[in-house]
Amino acid sequence: MSRVGRCIDNGPMEGWWGILKSEMYYLRKFTDKTELISTIEEYITYYNTRRYQIKLSSMTPMEYHEAYAA
Repeated sequence: MSRVGRCIDNGPMEGWWGILKSEMYYLRKFTDKTELISTIEEYITYYNTRRYQIKLSSMTPMEYHEAYAA
């Protein structure tokens, strides 16, 4: 992390929030806060473990980790 007053750290987080909103939030209507929180938690789990990524040779992060950790 950079020092206070340096905005270089904002870029990755703003990109993440943009992905979260466009892929999950804008596609649904939420009736209460608990539904929103559980949906965000499910999406974060999906994003970090089950989402296919081209830069990982079209594997999920977990598949990539298991393939190269062994």
